[in-house]
Amino acid sequence: MIPYIAGQLAKNKVAVVTGANRGIGKAISETLLAHGCTVIAAVRDIETAKASLTHQDNLHFVKLDLNHEDSVKSSIKDIRAISKTVDILINNAGVAMGGLFQMTSMHDVKQLFEVNLFNQLLLTQQISRLMQRQKQGCVINILSSATHQIDRGTLAYGSVKSAFERASLSMAVELADSGIRVNAIAPGVTSTDMAEEMDEQARIDFVAKSLLKKAAIPQDIANTALFLCSDLATHITGQVLNVDGGLI
Repeated sequence: MIPYIAGQLAKNKVAVVTGANRGIGKAISETLLAHGCTVIAAVRDIETAKASLTHQDNLHFVKLDLNHEDSVKSSIKDIRAISKTVDILINNAGVAMGGLFQMTSMHDVKQLFEVNLFNQLLLTQQISRLMQRQKQGCVINILSSATHQIDRGTLAYGSVKSAFERASLSMAVELADSGIRVNAIAPGVTSTDMAEEMDEQARIDFVAKSLLKKAAIPQDIANTALFLCSDLATHITGQVLNVDGGLI
């Protein structure tokens, strides 16, 4: 249940949300829908997504598999067929990978970068071109507190999220002249299926480091995303908002 009154903070906007059918992506999609936004859910399995998200007239689906560049290019065509304009892009989809350095497969690392960085950059590049025609837009990249919290087993995942953070700041600089804002959100441990895949003790220890001593829920991240893509944040760009319960 959405813990606030539905409003109009995203009314008449069009958003593309990747990984929209579960966890943080689902919460963001439902929040934007509740605020009058048209949401294009970019997902690997459309039928599964339809079962997960309550169908509404302003909800659409396109297939997107970030493992494959061709799927990204195809999804752009499908997005354009639904809407000629895109106001918001939420880069939420991604995969996690843990493992000690000496046990890490370089093949797996390359695939992690393919999904969590390279193809997300391609998608953003194409969507931002649509935004440039409108002279306005908002990109939000979902990162991770693993970017700055150095722990055992986080080499690959922390590295790719660090690279995406650096890319986010570069995009903010280059796209500002086109009226496109680029920000990022770095969640800490969040109660999602992906978090359940973490080592249980590692998850407990990570939460214990935070000032609030509790994991986030997906809605915490969704509320932050709603603010960043609304007209309340028109003068905010090039920022990373840490939603981690106070990891200092």
